[in-house]
Amino acid sequence: MRAYKKSLMRAAPKSANPQKIAVVIPAYKVARQLEAVLTAIPDFVDAIYVVDDCCPEDSGAVAERLKPQDPRITLIRHAENQGVGGAMLSGYQRALDDGCHIIVKIDGDGQMNPELLKDFVLPIVRGEADYTKGNRFHTLDFLSIMPRRRLLGNLILSFMTKMSSGYWSVFDPTNGYTCISSAALRLIPFDKMSRRYFFESDMLFRLNIVRAVVADVPMDALYADEQSSLRVRHNIIPFFKGHCRNFYKRIVYNYFLRNFSVASLQLLMGMTLLFFGLIFGLYHWADSSYTGVPATSGTVMIAALSILVGIQMLLGFVNYDVANQPDKPLSQMESGE
Repeated sequence: MRAYKKSLMRAAPKSANPQKIAVVIPAYKVARQLEAVLTAIPDFVDAIYVVDDCCPEDSGAVAERLKPQDPRITLIRHAENQGVGGAMLSGYQRALDDGCHIIVKIDGDGQMNPELLKDFVLPIVRGEADYTKGNRFHTLDFLSIMPRRRLLGNLILSFMTKMSSGYWSVFDPTNGYTCISSAALRLIPFDKMSRRYFFESDMLFRLNIVRAVVADVPMDALYADEQSSLRVRHNIIPFFKGHCRNFYKRIVYNYFLRNFSVASLQLLMGMTLLFFGLIFGLYHWADSSYTGVPATSGTVMIAALSILVGIQMLLGFVNYDVANQPDKPLSQMESGE
């Protein structure tokens, strides 16, 4: 694996310094699976941060037991449970403080194959992306393996995340197998990040605000005897509110505060015409029903034309928004390429 680390360095830009690669593992109720995950981390990884998020199973004890055999392991303990987001932020901060350049997130439940680490790291080393994330939807074969409830939830959340984050080409937003460059991570406001299950979706929104390039990495999911702490019924409302909030913030910031373009006009005029047409049409429809006098053809045309033109302008805005995804990695912008 050390040979692979050398190949990673050769893949990096000529002027780049050696990249220090770290792995952060949030540990909560994964005492049975954590040892297998830690022992499978490839040798080219320089540091491993295990964050025991006040785990009732004391998952951190597994990391402490393995540390003599693997000095790369650093254990971080939380006195109170902070959620997967809080655990990751602690690990991220420690990795940044230790000078790590590329930081991978792997869950401790054994669902993520550590052998795929190189696939997540390489696009960042090459300067092609700032953030990579797993995508279990790259092939239809996995559909028969993935639990139906998770499948349906991922399909719904994927569409909501596309709208709130602006990354229309990415899929499987709740996938926790991710990798990020320190250049992008330092621009993320940790104090504003979601600390619970909305963490991965919120991260995509924050990355769009700083114009980071995100890339999907095809992967297969492994489902064994682990139990997910995520409860769809309990989290659907918070997820919906979070996506609505992030969508509003992204649109206002990207199209009205940081920039004002033709797309901004399309959004304003499209919404105005659509709502005017709906309200005008409903009012005259109600009035016609109450009085029994049919609305004039001119009244119908005003309402219909306003709605049609409004929808057309909104579609133009969506088309612009889809094409407006970040395409130049932050590392290239910093180097002036």
